[in-house]
Amino acid sequence: MSATVLHSSVTDVLGRRITAGHLPAGSALTLDGIGAEFGVSRTVTRETMRQLEALGLVRSGRRIGLVVLPEQDWNVYDARIIRWRLAGPGRDAQLRSLTELRCAVEPLAAAGAARHATPEARTELVELAARMRELGEAGRLEEFLVLDIRLHALLLRSSGNEMFAALHEVVGEVLAGRTHLGLMPQAPVAEALDEHEAVARAVAAGDAAEAERAMAALVGEVRAALTA
Repeated sequence: MSATVLHSSVTDVLGRRITAGHLPAGSALTLDGIGAEFGVSRTVTRETMRQLEALGLVRSGRRIGLVVLPEQDWNVYDARIIRWRLAGPGRDAQLRSLTELRCAVEPLAAAGAARHATPEARTELVELAARMRELGEAGRLEEFLVLDIRLHALLLRSSGNEMFAALHEVVGEVLAGRTHLGLMPQAPVAEALDEHEAVARAVAAGDAAEAERAMAALVGEVRAALTA
């Protein structure tokens, strides 16, 4: 097994432990301890340390090894941290935070896309929404999810706002998380399918107000479902 695969696997295990609270803030780790537990080389443990530091999960010191940092220091927009948190005991809180972020950002992103999207993007959005209806009504959730992620990413990238565009992986993770954690109905609700198509049509027509309204209704439905 390559060193890259090894350090990714070790990083994944330790990241899950930290984000789940099994290694609370202030906990100490050492390279020797990591190497002994996972049976990996010093090279792998050092790369794991760099990965965890880059995510804001730990801080390293010459005499103290690795110290787990509190949540406020984590890079909470990183897709790996989102994935780990969704798989842990804090899943509900993470979904709530992400959905509130979507409610704040995506309606404005849809309005921006109505103003700035290319003709090709406008056409693609309408086609994606139509195909999503077919897949959703057929209960083909995995295929629906792939297109759902594409549609929301395209909206964010077409918004004319680079800050919104940079959130496409975050939104993709929460969409995938809802499906893979069994939080989606067997088939998407009719209102959600309607609003996806309404957003796409509004963007295609250049109607920013309607695009914002339809997206607000769409993410509002998601928020209401999670609250319920």
